Amino acid sequence: MSQRKILVTSGLPYANGDLHLGHILEQIQTDIWARFQRLRGNSCFYVCGEDAHGTPIMLLAEKLGVTPKSLVLEFQKKHLADSHGFLIAFDAYGSTDSPENEYFVTDIYEKLKSKKHIFSKTIEQAFDPEKNLFLPDRFVKGDCPRCGAPGQYGDHCEQCGATYSPLELNNARSVLSGVAPIAKQSEHYFFDLNYFAAFLQNWLHTNQHVSAPIANKLQEWLVSGLQAWDISRDAPYFGFKIPGSNNQFFYVWLDAPVGYIATFKNFADQNHITFDDYWHDDQKTELYHFVGKDIINFHALFWPALLEGSGFRTPSAVYAHGYLTVNGEKMSKSRGTFIQAKTYLKYLPAEALRYYFATKLNASIEDIDFNLENFRQKVNADVVGKVVNIASRAASFIAKNFNHQLSDYLFDEKLFTHFASASDEIACAYEQREYAKAMRLIMALADVANQMFDQMKPWQKIKQAAEASQVQAICTQALNHFMQLMIYLKPVLPDIALQAEDFLNCSPFTWQAVHKPLLGCVVQNYQPLFQRIEESQIMSVIEESKPATTSQPVAPQATEKNPEYISIEDFAKVDLRIAKIIAAEAVPEANKLLKLQLDIGEEKPRQVFAGIKASFLPEDLIGKLTVMVANLAPRKMRFGVSEGMVVVASGPEGDQLYLIEPQTGAQVGMRVK
Repeated sequence: MSQRKILVTSGLPYANGDLHLGHILEQIQTDIWARFQRLRGNSCFYVCGEDAHGTPIMLLAEKLGVTPKSLVLEFQKKHLADSHGFLIAFDAYGSTDSPENEYFVTDIYEKLKSKKHIFSKTIEQAFDPEKNLFLPDRFVKGDCPRCGAPGQYGDHCEQCGATYSPLELNNARSVLSGVAPIAKQSEHYFFDLNYFAAFLQNWLHTNQHVSAPIANKLQEWLVSGLQAWDISRDAPYFGFKIPGSNNQFFYVWLDAPVGYIATFKNFADQNHITFDDYWHDDQKTELYHFVGKDIINFHALFWPALLEGSGFRTPSAVYAHGYLTVNGEKMSKSRGTFIQAKTYLKYLPAEALRYYFATKLNASIEDIDFNLENFRQKVNADVVGKVVNIASRAASFIAKNFNHQLSDYLFDEKLFTHFASASDEIACAYEQREYAKAMRLIMALADVANQMFDQMKPWQKIKQAAEASQVQAICTQALNHFMQLMIYLKPVLPDIALQAEDFLNCSPFTWQAVHKPLLGCVVQNYQPLFQRIEESQIMSVIEESKPATTSQPVAPQATEKNPEYISIEDFAKVDLRIAKIIAAEAVPEANKLLKLQLDIGEEKPRQVFAGIKASFLPEDLIGKLTVMVANLAPRKMRFGVSEGMVVVASGPEGDQLYLIEPQTGAQVGMRVK
């Protein structure tokens, strides 16, 4: 099989805050895949870097009394230290605030402009008259213009899902000054995204560039019609000035993905790699982006269109993952579940989290829960109790009784071959990002290795002169299985694998080495490879993640939402009613939706589209009582109008929903108080 030439990227951390475990989840997912490709003998480069531009960085630098450039450099050092702490093996880590990135951003812009894919027009925006600053969407909050929900950001409502502009908010306020923003006109530059609709339609649905659920979701953008994309921002702004403009700057989301190109260009030049092979020739090389599902539209719509329009190759695939929750809840500073990377590393080993995330990750975009107690039990049971335990038990017999030397034959060649024959299935799981499946397959083999050792009882045989000679072969067999397991786990546990190579006194592991037994060689003294995780370590992370009793205000961040309490008056605005489901049917065009007809005692039933298809059969719902939000503003969808919302409960993993069924005696139309 010829060597593949692969380039992978993960999302660029924003240079205005410390990394948390949500960032690390994505980097671990990417790093495991890249390490697996290298272990298989492929060439695989992993590039990342700082997302370094935008208003939030400019404002935070101003607050701290430093320049934006120095602030970015400081966060770049912190982010790199955290990533390296989790054994993330970047080949290159750059910054979007680099000369290379300015060159490529300008080059792409000029090429698009020459093809008339760029145009300008005057628009009206929210402006803070006190700060004398145009406000990004996330710097305006107010009441949703559709459902009236308070405290919503200026781009979309988290309650009803409506999208809008900041100027459409009711009772809008600038989060910087608290004053009401005014409307102010400015000339902006736009990318004609709709011109590429036919190209994107084809790109989304061929060659598995994105998964089917993502393609179907993004299809909604194409069906409703792609809008021109505003790629400019008004001064003052930290970024690259648009050539020929009147003090306009490239929007951060234009220059951020271009940073992949720029960082690789710098790396390629330093290492004598042909840059064009990776960014202009999709026959010679492969390009993969690993991102969170919240930014999939930028990477699977806007980004391919920009690349296509400017003469670059498009991604081989864009891989998206779900959000990270902690103990079944959204990460929250007030609950002590917003865990920073540096806090975790202070008390817990990096490879424990790498393994735990691997047992959870697959190719879907389902959210992933970091349950702290399950984490401790899982890592202790698998890494310590199953894998490391094999080496620990067998090594003591080899050292004490056979002067560290392995036998020159295997006790059970068929069993060794059985372990080796699993390599194709495990490799396929890694390749398809089904890490959870790979871990299950590997741990099943670990169980077999431990069972073999227990059944052979070397601690008894060593006492019997007639059977003592078998012990060397039994322990040699066990250590060979340990070697095979560590080869399979090397992408996930690279440091333990390195220690295992030293202990076994062998060449660096390759994927093909699972077929080659270690025989007759001398192993080193065994040193503990991994320690059990104690409950006290978990408690230390929780305690340090709790909010301080007093804290200094910080500048608002574009990528983070602060939790807010509501008053009893706010809650009283929600009209919860007992409803009877009188009809239910699947929506064929939607993966998650059921169309329900709900009787709440009004003249005619309410129609509600509920995202509960995965948990309920329509026929099982008919006739049941449940609870609905009756005063939610109607929402027009392409399937029809949804006139409310059904209230359900979710399981700890978020993968199972439960209907809330009122007790006997509740009547249709009753209000829930």
